[in-house]
Amino acid sequence: MITPNAKEIFRGYIKAKGLRHTWQRDTIIDAFLSAAGHLTVEELFQIVTRIHPGIGYATVHRNLNLIRECGLADEIKIGNEKTRFEPTCGRTHHDHLICLKCKCFIEVNNNQIEQLQERLAEANDFLPLRHKLEIYGLCKNCR
Repeated sequence: MITPNAKEIFRGYIKAKGLRHTWQRDTIIDAFLSAAGHLTVEELFQIVTRIHPGIGYATVHRNLNLIRECGLADEIKIGNEKTRFEPTCGRTHHDHLICLKCKCFIEVNNNQIEQLQERLAEANDFLPLRHKLEIYGLCKNCR
């Protein structure tokens, strides 16, 4: 989902880094925020080049890293597999169950886990800024 706020966050981050606002960056952020699922750089590149064939792989890669750096994307890495990215803007916090065989991602929300994490941080006088929980195993189709 593309929210005007997400694009403004990205544009503000680009400006703060002394980089130019370009149509290529707009195309990449729009494609990323509109995509479903957890994308690799290659998958985002394929989407972007269907829209504008002239945008290069390196441009997509650099800008996806900028999107992550400014907090609009989370990074998920499974072993030696390619890194995947998912939008964070406009989505509620969730954790992941990740199948090591078929590489599927199951998004889960559990208030008890969230409360436990808050209690652990409080008990250790720790101020959490962000977290992610990833549980690796086998999905029902791969068992």
